Amino acid sequence: MMFRELFKCDKPIIGVVHLEPLPGSPLHKLRMDEIIELALGDAKALYNGGVDGIIIENYGDAPYYPRRVPPVTVAAMAIIVEHIVKAVDIPVGVNVLRNDWRSSLSIAHVTGASFIRVNVLSGSYITDQGYIEGEAHLLQRLKACLNSRVKVFADVDVKHAGRIVSRPLEDEARDLSERSLADAIIVTGEATGKPPRIEKVRIVKKAVGRKPVIVGSGMNPENIGSYLRVCDGFIIGTYFKSGRRVDVEKVRTIVSRVKHSS
Repeated sequence: MMFRELFKCDKPIIGVVHLEPLPGSPLHKLRMDEIIELALGDAKALYNGGVDGIIIENYGDAPYYPRRVPPVTVAAMAIIVEHIVKAVDIPVGVNVLRNDWRSSLSIAHVTGASFIRVNVLSGSYITDQGYIEGEAHLLQRLKACLNSRVKVFADVDVKHAGRIVSRPLEDEARDLSERSLADAIIVTGEATGKPPRIEKVRIVKKAVGRKPVIVGSGMNPENIGSYLRVCDGFIIGTYFKSGRRVDVEKVRTIVSRVKHSS
């Protein structure tokens, strides 16, 4: 019901806008107006290709801060997100890498974005940025304080990371849903562009019941049909690109495949 209300469909495809390096990051080169123009171009290509939602990430800012990004990053992303929210009439999400839920929620709330992605909402992980600990207790209290309607999509067994203490996957997924109050659960492979095992998706879906489960990595026209039967939506970034930019024809290929199979 939540997905139907938010995305106006049962199995949404959420395209990713990977931002160019922002001011203050090591690889930053472009002016803000150039970064905005490229981001808007990718967002419009995704929209014109037929996606049901868009999520914006500061993907070019590697190496990422593990928890809090500096104010200049928040300012830059807020401007870009606002431009994209105004340019498309589908839900827009925010993911401030690596795990800055506070900035993601704040940006989404003030710009009118609809959802955020949190890589580590609960539990503790060793990542390529070091140790990251979930802070669901703080996120949900900030959300309540703001009286925010922004939805929280959270990763389980997140990519590019390893759990500090091994626990059954179904227990982690259930805790994300019931104790951390995630609105949707994201399942990924081990790294960007790699799909999760279908059995992993099945385990998570069984554990969380009616809560939406999103496959968040590794989808392409050849494999997406197999996942349609076991998940409730997709986040797609890598496949949609030709070089560094979103290719609208690639978007249309996936959208057509999903819509005709649903």
